[in-house]
Amino acid sequence: MSLFNQDKKAYLLLADGTIFEGIGFGAEGTVIGEVVFTTGMTAYQETLTDPSYYGQLVTQTFPLIGNYGVNDADNESSKSYIGGYIVREWCNTPSNFRMENTVEDFLKEQNIIGIHNIDTRSLTRKIREVGVMNGAITTEDVYSRKDELLEKIKSYKIENAVSTVTGTEQRVYKNESPKYKVALFDFGYKRNIRNELVARGCEVIVLPANTTVEELKAINPDGIMLSNGPGDPTENTEIIENIKEIAKLGIPIFGICLGHQLMALSQGCHTEKLKYGHRGANQPVVDLRTQRTYVTSQNHGYAVVGESLNPEIGEVSHVNANDHTCEGIRYHNINAFTVQFHPEAHGGPLDTSYLFDEFIEVMEKEAK
Repeated sequence: MSLFNQDKKAYLLLADGTIFEGIGFGAEGTVIGEVVFTTGMTAYQETLTDPSYYGQLVTQTFPLIGNYGVNDADNESSKSYIGGYIVREWCNTPSNFRMENTVEDFLKEQNIIGIHNIDTRSLTRKIREVGVMNGAITTEDVYSRKDELLEKIKSYKIENAVSTVTGTEQRVYKNESPKYKVALFDFGYKRNIRNELVARGCEVIVLPANTTVEELKAINPDGIMLSNGPGDPTENTEIIENIKEIAKLGIPIFGICLGHQLMALSQGCHTEKLKYGHRGANQPVVDLRTQRTYVTSQNHGYAVVGESLNPEIGEVSHVNANDHTCEGIRYHNINAFTVQFHPEAHGGPLDTSYLFDEFIEVMEKEAK
């Protein structure tokens, strides 16, 4: 892929044959992926740098993107893993005192194909009605290649997601006066998970996804964090078996998003693919103990089937107020609790950041 003038024609081709014509920005060429939508009004940079979007063509439902630019401080990872970017209108004259670059410059640097000036409302309604489907963004003539592209689109599948986005070596992030040592499994983690732990007095050791039980024992952590990440959770069979053994150590465990799903699978639960997923910063979640509803940030296409949880093993702690899917589990048989949503969300909402405090309290209790 190479770079091109912003006025060049671009196309979005869906698996059902629908074509949206628009204007390209970022890189040029052709990319195939799973077309999804996210409803966040802000935090588009966090979306662009969230590894959980690996292999996906991300549609922003908010109509104007890029008005406050981008900056290095707000990146959730060292690079972007999205397949392509779809927006209604992008702002080429952003203004913000923290701004260091524009969205288009970011896409060019990351070699990501973007398309704007398409009807994202119509696209989103189609996905909501039909379900998530594969598609392609191309800056080439889509009509002459339609049949060829449709074959590739229909055979596309996101594979090896976690192994693609995870780090390959241990990295240590220290607090000035650390109270606890937390092992953070990197399944495609967002930096603000690490930041929330460091801010609460933790030394965080980020571990590759395939770190073994023996390697974990050598670190001797006070707590274990299972991070978010991309792809079908059932694909990670070795990691699931590894988590099953890690859970037997008795060390406090907190899981987020994919970490929540992997822990559930390790304890005998099942997962399912949602029709169009939960992606955005406005998902209502009910805490079943308090019956309080929180507004949460989410990004996932799969969910744990709450009914598959053995009540002797644990209980569903949170549910989605819209579709009643499982949003959290508190375990009885192991020292763990997990949630499907993102309590570390930046830029918000921050309603559920208290869960990090709860994780600290569990480690503090175990240390006594």
